[in-house]
Amino acid sequence: MTFLPIVARELRIAARRSGTYWVRSGAALALLVIGTWFLLANWRDPTHVIALGLFSILTGSAVLYCLLSGVWFTADCLSEEKREGTLGLLFLTDLKGYDVVFGKLVATSLNGFYAVLAVVPILALPLLLGGITGGEFARMAVVVVNTLFFSLALGICVSAVSRSPRKAMAMTFLLLLLFTAVLPACGVWRAAMARAPQVGRAWLIPSTGFSYYLAFDLPYKTLGQHFWCSVAVIHGLGWLFLVLASLLAPRAWQDRPAGAQTLRWRERWHWWSYGNVLERAGFRRRLLDRSAYFWLAARARLRPAYIWAVLGLVACGWVWGLARSGRDWLDEMTYVLTGLLLNLLIKVWFALEAGRPLAEDRRQGALELLLSTPLTIKDILRGQLLALRRQFEGPVVVVLLVFLLFMLLGASDALSQQEPADRSLWVLVWAAGMVMLLADLAGLYWLGMWQGLTAKNPTRAATNNVGWILLLPW
Repeated sequence: MTFLPIVARELRIAARRSGTYWVRSGAALALLVIGTWFLLANWRDPTHVIALGLFSILTGSAVLYCLLSGVWFTADCLSEEKREGTLGLLFLTDLKGYDVVFGKLVATSLNGFYAVLAVVPILALPLLLGGITGGEFARMAVVVVNTLFFSLALGICVSAVSRSPRKAMAMTFLLLLLFTAVLPACGVWRAAMARAPQVGRAWLIPSTGFSYYLAFDLPYKTLGQHFWCSVAVIHGLGWLFLVLASLLAPRAWQDRPAGAQTLRWRERWHWWSYGNVLERAGFRRRLLDRSAYFWLAARARLRPAYIWAVLGLVACGWVWGLARSGRDWLDEMTYVLTGLLLNLLIKVWFALEAGRPLAEDRRQGALELLLSTPLTIKDILRGQLLALRRQFEGPVVVVLLVFLLFMLLGASDALSQQEPADRSLWVLVWAAGMVMLLADLAGLYWLGMWQGLTAKNPTRAATNNVGWILLLPW
């Protein structure tokens, strides 16, 4: 029997796809554009300063891309097979769990790997300017490839136990955030509480950010062993996730009957989400009076409550920080970080929801039925816009008021500390942020509609929406 037959088949298929070749050129071109922009913006600085800054930007972009690759490429690969009912057919053959897992891993992540393969040589360009050593380049290449492997393995492991694409992507992102940022933040918090001179290394070693920081010469000279330990731990976690996915995939595709307790919880959750018979009838009547597609897209009445709950958690964290630090918490950096968090939260959530109903209706064949009714295209777009307004209008207004409050607080605190020009710049930045929030939401709505009708699946529609509006302009 051929070893890993699905991998061999997927490699032959990928070799015939034109996108396999174009993605390498596109990734290299994107990094070259970023590097050229940085060089033109800082050409007056000393050469070694330019080299270090260029190297940091190029490698940081590559590591961030690799870190999010699991969300984009592998988080929905096995769960999509389960939804379509084809995963069980694979296990009716002699294929093992690792055959399917490695085959899907190659099929979904080959383009991402080729992009990294094209990008790594470009990371060596700052070597020509001086200020960067060959050891830094070699260690950073190891970090980039290791991060890609870890992220893809984590994504396919989550996909093995999930069925919903949004839940799989969200869980993959949260786990990546846990290893990369939450564990180091917990280490910092624990060290601050214990008044320890430094953070415990056990909290930092699983973080890709820690290995990225140690790849530079200056920290590597004193903490070289921690760098290799971090790389080894992250690589080992990647293999652990692949083994778990191989063990879980043959057992996770069956539809098992739910127990009595599970059915009771599902009934309660359905009641909370949609209400009882009278509440559903009244809610349906109110929405149908405005638009039929509005009811179809917004019939889950608790959907707006989720984002309010997340904003409430952010508010609780802010109040805790204010109670903990007192006046020191009311700092410009706190305002900026909170504003960035709220801005990113609203935009990403909106991007995920914008084209989802149309994409799901198109995948399930319901869109064809909708277009056979008297509903016009204008009615469908208006109904989706009303559904998004119902879900996001209140949170967006609250976020804009928070931005306005931060702008006024920062300007008032600066009255005795900064020049009038600095105060004007502070006000201008926050005003521009509020305008861009509304402009990005408008762009995300229209692009979401388009991607919902043209993308391969709802997951691809959401990721394209985020990438084109929120990532590519940067």
